[in-house]
Amino acid sequence: MKMHVLSGGRCRMRRSIYIPDADKGEMIDLPVLSMLLRHPKGNVLFDTGCHPSAASNPEERWGGLAKFMTPVMGPNDNVISGLKAVGLGPDDIDVVVCSHLHTDHCGCNEFFKRATIIVNAKELKAAKASESTMTGYVPADWENGQAMKTVDGQDDIFGDGRITLVPLPGHTVGTMGALVRLDRSGEFLLASDAVSLRVNLDQNTVPKNTKDADLFLKTFAEIRRIEAKGATIICGHDDAQWQSLRKGADAYD
Repeated sequence: MKMHVLSGGRCRMRRSIYIPDADKGEMIDLPVLSMLLRHPKGNVLFDTGCHPSAASNPEERWGGLAKFMTPVMGPNDNVISGLKAVGLGPDDIDVVVCSHLHTDHCGCNEFFKRATIIVNAKELKAAKASESTMTGYVPADWENGQAMKTVDGQDDIFGDGRITLVPLPGHTVGTMGALVRLDRSGEFLLASDAVSLRVNLDQNTVPKNTKDADLFLKTFAEIRRIEAKGATIICGHDDAQWQSLRKGADAYD
């Protein structure tokens, strides 16, 4: 099995959202990650990033959210272009895993018409709640007629321990990650926004865009347990880590 790191776009937000003592006027650029897992039984995409239209007209796609999260990406900086660079198209994807349903993580779901879409049951319920658009959910991302498989708890996608979905709630009620086991490169925990920035995990700080702080800190404890057993934590939006990762065709195996 191989793991390809793809770009799902790039956004700019106030640094104080993540770093409590940061100046309110200071901004931070956040990479958006999408991970392609090429398993012998099928191609799995973990998160689909931002919709391409957000690059040119974020207000039309994101509405009021565009006031707090500004796209800083080109028209070809998206998961569709990333897949093309490794020789694949949307119809080559068999499974799409939504770590959660915020717009920067599932914006390209609509393109994967052949894929099984997997989401945590609590997350889908939260996204469907009234006024959910005020907390990062954009119905156009996931309310497009695609069938969704809901999970509750751990889920081993292919039953062989190579890609196991694990609940990591706190950022949202249904945030989940994926524990990926590769033959040569070892184990990786795709943590999504359970660990947006590494500094949050290291300093035990809770970002302001967290739904449940107590649950978030309990998830930190679980992530530390997984890391202590040897897994590499892949953060959701950490630019320093992003710069250090192999990307595109230069896969982990």
